Amino acid sequence: MSWLTRGRARIQAILGKRDTPDNLWTKCRGCGAMLYTREFESNLSVCPQCGFHERIGTAARFALVFDGAFERLPIHYPPDDPLRFRDLKRYPDRLKAARAATGEPDALAVAKGPIGGITSVVAVQDFAFMGGSMGIGVGTAFLAGAEAALAGRHPFIVFTAAGGARMQEGILSLMQMPATTVAIADLKEAGIPYIVVLTDPTTGGVTASYAMLGDVHIAEPGALIGFAGARVIESTIREKLPEGFQRAEYLLEHGMVDRVVRRHELKAELARLIALLTGVPATT
Repeated sequence: MSWLTRGRARIQAILGKRDTPDNLWTKCRGCGAMLYTREFESNLSVCPQCGFHERIGTAARFALVFDGAFERLPIHYPPDDPLRFRDLKRYPDRLKAARAATGEPDALAVAKGPIGGITSVVAVQDFAFMGGSMGIGVGTAFLAGAEAALAGRHPFIVFTAAGGARMQEGILSLMQMPATTVAIADLKEAGIPYIVVLTDPTTGGVTASYAMLGDVHIAEPGALIGFAGARVIESTIREKLPEGFQRAEYLLEHGMVDRVVRRHELKAELARLIALLTGVPATT
């Protein structure tokens, strides 16, 4: 043992071991830069070096979009595990773990509050909850949000983030596609704005239903948006896909998305859209 090692051991014995928080730094998934977590989160979880938009949770999304105070809508979620599904792990155990990790009862939560001074209903899908998968709980929450928007004649804004339908609920998860589509048709018939904000990733049955039925579609930069995976498509058509295929910017160029908006500008953009679609002037 060298004198340097012995000296370090003595110093540590005298001062005691100092614990270093394991979440002090965040590695950007876009450019690989190491970012001070507190500064990264204060920048809305957007990398200051490359502009990569990291996924954010339900609470952060609500805080970002509303003017200030808002209220969560009570959702009467259905009983868990209707099919008594089991794979490598029991479905109730997966739900329990997801709830503990996110603090949410399911992958979609709904709240009501002002955006630019105009009362709006906002639903947020959290990819951290079992990949944001669409099951009966998600469908129930979506319908509750649509009903609240209809009852109060408020704009309905949905932030999507999902890997698709929830396999543990089988056909019951797929039934949420027509159920949400009918709810959107009711909104359109009543002349209530329905705006979709596509975040990373939005895929599968969610893309094939309520994610692509908005009056206006906004996407965050770099968001993956599509139905089937790129590798599945390549193997099916036996061709190499274009650069950036299924990314927000590619979809904007090809008319699938109306706007690609940075997270810092999203609230102001939504306020302008809501004011335009409702005829009510925004206050901010």
